[in-house]
Amino acid sequence: MAKITYIEHNGTKHEVEVATGLTVMEGARDNSIPGIEADCGGACACSTCHVYVDPAWVEKLPAIDPMEEDMLEFAYEPDTARSRLTCQLKVTDALDGLVVQMPEKQI
Repeated sequence: MAKITYIEHNGTKHEVEVATGLTVMEGARDNSIPGIEADCGGACACSTCHVYVDPAWVEKLPAIDPMEEDMLEFAYEPDTARSRLTCQLKVTDALDGLVVQMPEKQI
């Protein structure tokens, strides 16, 4: 399990435990966290699970693969340094304490 903090655009924080092996997107979905729509269900075929990773965590995450990078081009106001798709982030014990913030909207 990893404790992940999801921060809505308005500043509301949701700290939840997410099981190892799930994705950060599935953790949001399973805990009814608003702001992550996940229209494609985790297939990396949209950008509706886009988040901004807390700067302290950017270097700790696995590298972005080309498919995720392509999908981020469709995200709302992507940040080249901090934007990630939560469907591509597998939860491990190493992600315990991860903090992500949702954009103003998903497109």
